Amino acid sequence: MKAVPTAQALAGQGLVGDRSVRGAASALAAGGKRQVTLLQAEHLPVIAALAGLGSPLDPLSLRRNLVVSGLNLLAARSLFKDQPLLLCIGDPSTEGGPVLLEITGPCEPCSKMEALLGPGGYNAMRGHGGVTARVVRGGWLQVGAVVDCRPGPMASPAA
Repeated sequence: MKAVPTAQALAGQGLVGDRSVRGAASALAAGGKRQVTLLQAEHLPVIAALAGLGSPLDPLSLRRNLVVSGLNLLAARSLFKDQPLLLCIGDPSTEGGPVLLEITGPCEPCSKMEALLGPGGYNAMRGHGGVTARVVRGGWLQVGAVVDCRPGPMASPAA
């Protein structure tokens, strides 16, 4: 992974250039629940401390697409299927509005964390691995963009 100042999110797919868009035949195919992964910046020092690292942790090493701060990502997931919550990233006044993401679940750590963070890396990430999301409305993402959480459209009752 590499840090970029901007990225394009594609509705129902993920981020241009990411494996979720490139690997259409994989489990990350269009419509999947893991189109984008997000990590809460406030968890970085916690992970570093739990892993016994003596220096700040580079978020790129954790293999997540987006790092956000000032918002509790774990609380941004809807408690009820008919009342979705959406992460809105960017300026609502821009053409097309902000990028909309729907949190789909936790992003559990993988065994690669042991190799990246050292012994105990997997356990250091447990509960701090971030979340996965689906792209509801695409657009451009930029470093420093405002991120907020708001209710999505109510699901219509089944007939």
